[in-house]
Amino acid sequence: MPESSPAGAGTEVSPRPPAPDRRPARPAHSLVLVLGSLTALGPLTIDLYLPALPQVSADLHVSQAVTQVTLTAFMLGIALGQLIIGPLSDTLGRRRPLLIGLTVYVTASVVCALAPNPAVLIGMRLVQGLAGAAGIVIARAVVRDLYEGLAAARLLSSLMLVSGTAPIVAPVLGAQLLRLTPWRGVFAALTLLGLAVLAATTLLTETLPDSRRRPGGLATTLRTMGDLLHDGPFTGYLLTGSLGFAALFAYIAGSSFTLQEIYGASPQTYSLLFALNSIGMVTTGQLNGKLLLGRFPSHRILAAGLAVLGSAGTALILLVTTTHAGLPWIAAALFLTACPVGMILPTTTALCLQRAPQAAGSASALVGTTQFLMGALAPALAGLGGQPTALPMAVSVLGLALAAAGCFLTLCRPWRPAPDPLTR
Repeated sequence: MPESSPAGAGTEVSPRPPAPDRRPARPAHSLVLVLGSLTALGPLTIDLYLPALPQVSADLHVSQAVTQVTLTAFMLGIALGQLIIGPLSDTLGRRRPLLIGLTVYVTASVVCALAPNPAVLIGMRLVQGLAGAAGIVIARAVVRDLYEGLAAARLLSSLMLVSGTAPIVAPVLGAQLLRLTPWRGVFAALTLLGLAVLAATTLLTETLPDSRRRPGGLATTLRTMGDLLHDGPFTGYLLTGSLGFAALFAYIAGSSFTLQEIYGASPQTYSLLFALNSIGMVTTGQLNGKLLLGRFPSHRILAAGLAVLGSAGTALILLVTTTHAGLPWIAAALFLTACPVGMILPTTTALCLQRAPQAAGSASALVGTTQFLMGALAPALAGLGGQPTALPMAVSVLGLALAAAGCFLTLCRPWRPAPDPLTR
């Protein structure tokens, strides 16, 4: 089987005969802004809420573990939502499912702000995630509708400039909101954010014409996804990116309690450190799209990103177990944890989508669902052992980085000579 074709290509996900390419040569700034806003909605919904976790625990009289369930519920929702909405958008088009999802997101945000108890908050965070998934999964599918290869990879890296602003701004804004309002005000802000993104989405025209839509029900969807998962390189890129994302989220989930309650950072200091790490990730993403991709093989870029991520996890473990390092040293190691994700995520996503030209929604759903399902496990891993130690977070980062490298080596086989799919 040719390396450039996914498994099962003869039936469900094979490229069609060449046709005149009417795709725009360069993305308009408005398109980057709209798609970036859609992909930013999920991270912003997570990160704006992070500084409020201790306050939620105190106000609702629940433990740290219960509070982190609200985070896990959102992650599960956004994972499962992509699995539903992605294939649906291959059948109905991109615009209609997107508008419905954003409307439900706004409604769920309102209910979260009014939640009288932890059960309602957890339930609505799940719904919020299910609906917010529309923006993430459909934005990636739109990229594949319009671009392929190197152009798609560069656009995905450019989206990080917009979506990456979310983790930079969100914790700072969340910390400042907590000075003016209780934690419920965070969800009021998310309601307004959802309305703004919904308004911006009206600028997005349909990118999947009727002739390219995929008729069929659940059986067709499952068969398409099965074909994709039977393609070894697709699955390798999928798991490599998802495990790298989980390593990042182990840091995100564990850092709020670790930095504030173990290393004594104030909510404002924590938010500034978080923003600095996000700037590093966004900067790396821009370097990846503008300087690295197209000049170096994509497999070499992935290998470099995984090496840095594994080194950061190793440094974290050494700092936590063998020294009495203070906040600056831990913060430096966490900075090195965030930066390589800017190389890993857009590159693996572009490689996955490149192998599914006729099922971009389904491929995008598998990418997003796998990423967020693995990310949903990260809070539990980072919280093992309780608050007095940062070791579980450090072990989680290193273990997930090693697992990502293992999947990359065994399934993608980067040593094999083959044309780089992201050089054209």
